[in-house]
Amino acid sequence: MRLWLFLAAVNGLMAVIAGAYGWHSLEAEAGTRKIFAVGVQYQMWHALALLAVAWLASRSETRRPEVIVAGSAFTAGIVLFSGTLYAFGFLEYIPLEGAAPAGGVLLMVGWAALIWAALRRS
Repeated sequence: MRLWLFLAAVNGLMAVIAGAYGWHSLEAEAGTRKIFAVGVQYQMWHALALLAVAWLASRSETRRPEVIVAGSAFTAGIVLFSGTLYAFGFLEYIPLEGAAPAGGVLLMVGWAALIWAALRRS
């Protein structure tokens, strides 16, 4: 539970810092700034999703695989999806082709794992 809470807090903090930087300091074209802002939004929403993972982890004495899958998928998805959009904001090119779509798929996997958690009987 503490790991997921820690990752939620770190990602929330990083999203706020990235948002402030993107708004006040990022020197890029408007389209690039919009892409950077999408990265911020997705990181913040999924930081909140990690709070849900932390809460679910705290409610169970056993390690539920769907909770671990959700937290892991959200974390990797944030890194790949938002990280790619941040890199594009700084560099104005994509350093690793396919990372953003792969990250997006992982974010969807995280949500599907939460659906699994909701439907699974303890």
